[in-house]
Amino acid sequence: MSDQASASGEPDGLDPGFSAGPNASARTATFSLANHFLIAMPSMADSRFSDTVVYVLEHTSERAMGVVINRPTDLTLEKLFERVDMKLEIAVLGAQPVCYGGPMATDRGFVLHDQADADYGSTLKADNNGLSLTTSKDVLEAMADGRGPKHVMVALGYAGWDAGQLESEIAHNAWLTVAADPAVVFDVPHARRRASAIHLLGFDPAMLSGEAGHA
Repeated sequence: MSDQASASGEPDGLDPGFSAGPNASARTATFSLANHFLIAMPSMADSRFSDTVVYVLEHTSERAMGVVINRPTDLTLEKLFERVDMKLEIAVLGAQPVCYGGPMATDRGFVLHDQADADYGSTLKADNNGLSLTTSKDVLEAMADGRGPKHVMVALGYAGWDAGQLESEIAHNAWLTVAADPAVVFDVPHARRRASAIHLLGFDPAMLSGEAGHA
């Protein structure tokens, strides 16, 4: 897992600090894992990703990026909005925890959401009609007054890989892969998201071993 951004900066399509404007087109890898879950195997060597599930937003020949979906922090959305001098009017949303999204750019907020047709300032959309990731403040403003996406998960930080790095980790049995189901992100409690993602592969999580597998 890379601790550094790829050579050209960071994944296309996001600001601040990202190299391209909103909805940038990606150079897809031969087999793209965008709109897939990565499920950490028991053989995962990096403790930062033990027992995690990552939703992949971008996977090209040059890089891959995604956000961890099952590691909540003690910070709530209500407290996060207070930090940026905004008031979140929807109380039930305010109680939602902010997630640890990965080890890169941990001081930045990343909003994973549905409503792919929404027009925000800086949004990256996953392939195959997947979810969207927005970093511009306008999505928070929309959330604050009730105009935001119906389903959201807010994370601090993201996971990123340089060219060929994710493929190498999969080849070394670090990850299982499966097509993503948004219900796992938005409808399943954090503690059960990994088990629910494993169920998408068609077997019981208790059967998970260190052997490789893909779907």
